Amino acid sequence: MDDAPWDELLWISPHEALAVVLGTVGMYLGMLLIVRVLGQRMLGALSSYDLVAIIAFGSILGRAALGEIPVLGGGLVALLTLISLQAVAGAAHLLPGGARIVSTPPVVLMADGQVLAGQLRRAHVSPDELRSRLRLAGIRAHDEVAVALLEPTGSISVLHRGAPIEPELLNGVVGAGLVPRHLLAEAPVGADDVERAGLGRRRV
Repeated sequence: MDDAPWDELLWISPHEALAVVLGTVGMYLGMLLIVRVLGQRMLGALSSYDLVAIIAFGSILGRAALGEIPVLGGGLVALLTLISLQAVAGAAHLLPGGARIVSTPPVVLMADGQVLAGQLRRAHVSPDELRSRLRLAGIRAHDEVAVALLEPTGSISVLHRGAPIEPELLNGVVGAGLVPRHLLAEAPVGADDVERAGLGRRRV
């Protein structure tokens, strides 16, 4: 390697660049699949073992994308490929149904002060982790919680009791049907609804 010319140490051939692009795309899609299978839990706050796993993932991704001897050209190609993939994923969020493909939907973990054990298992969230997030949200008792959700980012959001929840906020949420109706705001009555009601009374 000491006798290798500088161009071989810094740049790569078109064939090698294509291999880097394909390797980067393949590992990116593989990571998306892993997140879809394991859930967004692995994207949340990292514990010690999560941090070790993330470091190992990064090492594997880098070796798979750049090969045995990483060079500057290969690193630039991999970086541009990742940026392009992120741009495509961001654009997909704006398309109808695109967000469901790129990211995992939110999951209801608590409703009306009750912990939903089945939803915790589905989202791979432990009760201890949920309790930790509730404390961080300033919750002192389960009865203070209207709804707690695992968001696509891996964080847990907590909606406090008090004002009713707009049903639109639960669109696309897994387990939204588990939220009692008395916690939801009533949908406003529109002009069309009033007209239909009037027609119904006239027909009677």
